[in-house]
This record gives sequence, C-alpha cells and structure tokens, in this order.
Amino acid sequence: MDELDKLRIEIDSIDRDLLDAFERRMAVCRRIGNAKRANGIAVYDEAREEIKLKQIKDSAGFESAPYAEDLFRDLIGFAKIHQNKPAFGVLGKSLPHTYSPMIHNIIDPSYTYSVIEREENELDELFSSGLFKGFNVTIPYKKEAFARCDVLDDAARETGSVNTVVFGEDGKTYGYNTDYFGFIYMLRRRGIDASGKTVLVLGTGGAAAAVLFALKQLGASEILSCGRTSDINYENVYERASSAQIIINTTPVGMYPDVNGRLLDLTRFDKVEACVDLIYNPSRTRFIQDAEELGIKTAGGLSMLVAQGYKASRLFAGDTEGANNIGPEAEKIMESVISRLEFSMRNITLIGMPGSGKTTLAKRLALLTGRKMVDLDYAYRDKFGMTSAEAISGLGEDTFRENEMAVAAEVLPSSGLIISCGGGIVTREENKFYVRCNSNVIYLERPLTTLSDHNRPVSIQHGVEKLYSQRKEAYETWSDYTLHLERFEDKQSYSDGAGKAALELIEKMKGML
Repeated sequence: MDELDKLRIEIDSIDRDLLDAFERRMAVCRRIGNAKRANGIAVYDEAREEIKLKQIKDSAGFESAPYAEDLFRDLIGFAKIHQNKPAFGVLGKSLPHTYSPMIHNIIDPSYTYSVIEREENELDELFSSGLFKGFNVTIPYKKEAFARCDVLDDAARETGSVNTVVFGEDGKTYGYNTDYFGFIYMLRRRGIDASGKTVLVLGTGGAAAAVLFALKQLGASEILSCGRTSDINYENVYERASSAQIIINTTPVGMYPDVNGRLLDLTRFDKVEACVDLIYNPSRTRFIQDAEELGIKTAGGLSMLVAQGYKASRLFAGDTEGANNIGPEAEKIMESVISRLEFSMRNITLIGMPGSGKTTLAKRLALLTGRKMVDLDYAYRDKFGMTSAEAISGLGEDTFRENEMAVAAEVLPSSGLIISCGGGIVTREENKFYVRCNSNVIYLERPLTTLSDHNRPVSIQHGVEKLYSQRKEAYETWSDYTLHLERFEDKQSYSDGAGKAALELIEKMKGML
C-alpha cells in the first residue's frame, strides 16, 4: 500500500469520526428543541450564539482557525432548523434496540423523531403535554393508546390496538393501526398468498390482533390462534393445527438478545408452505432458519417494520392521500430503506479454510466501513485466556469446539460487525444458526497451495486437503456468497488483493440486499 493510499484511508477514518460527531450533535440539538418546547423557551438565542462563536474562534487550531467560525455558524444554522421541526417519536416502556428513528429520518426529514420511553403512570401527562405532534406506539402501550384516542380508523377499531397517534389541529387525538398494512406488504413482497389458506398465528397480543385483521382482509379460509393458555396451545398445537399451511410468529420468542428461543418443531407440520416471523432482529431467527432447512418459503419482520413506518410517516405529514394510496414510487422508497437497514444491521461474516486470509480481509473491510472487527480466535483468547492453538493442543479439539461454540453464540447474533470465524467453525452443525442468524456470510475461497498451516495444529495433524474435503460442503451451504481470491505469492500482494476484494465485496453486499 503506497503513502497516498494510507493517507486516504486515514482521512476516510477522520471523515467517519466527523460524521459520527455530527450525528451526535444533531441528536442533542433535537433533544434541546424538545426541552425548549416543554418549557416554553424560544429556540433562537442570539446572545448564546455569539458567545459560542467567539469560543470556537479562540479555541481553533492553527490549520482550522481560518475556517472554524464559518463551519460552526453553519452548524448552528442547521441546529436551529432541526430544533424547529415538528416533533414525533416512538413510544414504549424500554426501547434500547429500536430502528424506528432511522426509518423515519430516512423516509421524511421534514420532522424530527425521538425515542419516547415512559412508564404507564406517565402516559396521561404525555398525551396532554403538546410536546409531540404524534408518535408510533409499541408494546406494551398499543391498547393504552387505543383508550386515549378520540377518532379511530377501521383497523384500530377492529383490533382494539393503536400503533400510530396523531394530535390534530382540531384538538382531537387520532389513532391508527398501520401494522396490518406492514404485514400485508411483508407477505406480498415474499410471494406468500394467504387467500383460501389455513393459517396458524402464534401469540395473542397486540401484534397478533393486527395480523388477524390483515388475514381476514386477505381472505384466509381458517385462522387458528395459539397461545400459552389458549384453547390451542403449545401442548396440543400439533393435533389441533395439523392442517396449517402458513405459520406466523407474533411473539418475541427468538428476538435478540435471547435468540435461542424456539416455539415449535416444524417437522411435525407436513402441510406448511410458508413461515412468517414478525421479529426483525436477528434477521434470520431460529424459526426462519428451521423453515429454510425444510425448504419452506419465509418472510422476516424488517419489511413489515419499514412498511408500517412509511404509512405512519404519511399520517404524520398530514398526507392522508399518500397514506391510503401507496403506489410504485412509495414502494421504491420502502425497498431502499429496507436495503439500507439490512446492510447496516447485518454483520459481514467471513468463513473459510485456516490460513485463507479471513483476518486480513476482515481488517480491510473494517477500515473501509468503519465497523468494529471481531476475530473469533481473539475473542476465544479473551474469554478463555488461551489462544485457539493452545486450547486445541492442551484441552483437546472437542473441548475447544465446545468453547468455540459459546464464543460464537455470544458474538455472532450482534449487529453491524465485521467477523472473522475460525476455519473449523463449520465442524459443529449447531454453529450454523449463529453464523447465519444476523450476517451476510462470505466464504473466502483460495487455492489450497496458498494456505499456511503455521501455528494451526488441526491443519498440521490432518493436512489441508483432508480438512478441505471434510468442510467444503459446509462452507458452501452456510454462505450467502463465495469470494474467490486468486493466488498471491506473498503477504504484501495478498494484502493488496484483499483491499481490492474488500471494495468489491461491499458493493456486492449492497447488491445482494
């Protein structure tokens, strides 16, 4: 890598830091605007602005001094615009992992969007405060919101559940349910037709109510509801719902961070043709992966989240025509948001033979994307106090593989990482779920003659040819994409080739979504 390339990588890193700081600054500005509104304080404070600009001018370094005041004058201007926008948000009790702010800020930047965490005894004050023009509502407050609305749309009235609240200029509180639209969109984009089908719905909460309403609209011939204490429950479901052709999970079982949950044994349903999970984190839940293993069509919850958010955004903007008539242009916007979120949320996880260069490629990907890079071999060392090679030699390969699985279960369900897996990750079938649950999985394939067995006891003991023959099928079937790297004669040429491959890989990932 020449000096210019190194400098470009350095400035790309600085630019990412600047963007991150700008994002955090604008988020704080939004909160300041909300606080000012709550206390009846004007957004613009001329005296404070001049003091701030003087401080910046006095503090700037010698290279930035000629430009710092102009830069911050622009930043202050952006802050005033941001603080003056109408305020909306998402209401819930605890929302540490919500993607709703990202969705709404991409779809419509004409308003700001906040996370609104409240206890039940704070809801009356929130609804009467006038601080927000409206909000989306998530569990556990959809029925609470329903009870506080003056005017309801048909879906909200039918389900008894409100997920979108708008405070009208006429002083009335309007309640809508856009979840049903999101659900219908999710089925349609995956080619799942509920018309004339027997559908089994897992769960009986607010999300299930919207699904039941949508299934009636779609013409399902029979809808069976299953809950822990329902007439059909998880003990008798295999007998009472054996005719199910579509199974829909509306429960939180399998949601991050408790990704191991499983409600059903799908092998006991011989008529199922589609499985749908409202969960979107992880992107491929156990329920979804179980269905994929059986060759059953699947749909995950991210598209539902985006679609219901789009319809809500039109209601927030006062565009009832746009909310009721969502056509091709709106679908392009929704698909763009889905792709951006999938790329942002999913890890890029590398698998392949020992010595194939996964760590080198992962480092380059991390540099290019600004994502955190995790090497599972290093994560193993941090957790167990010894390297993988030391563990295999000292504890034996079976014990090492058990420990490796614990590391995989801990790291891989996370989001937005670059992950390099050990070459033997595929030797335990149980790891397949973790590798695939929240990742775009890349198989890094190189000619066997280029692979090093240095400090790799399993490769030394068995030989790379034998290991490759044992693992090749798993590498191919676990991965979403195979990256073929030509032979590089030395470490530097491989590093350069990996850099080019990393750029191509990022574009490929975006194209896959």
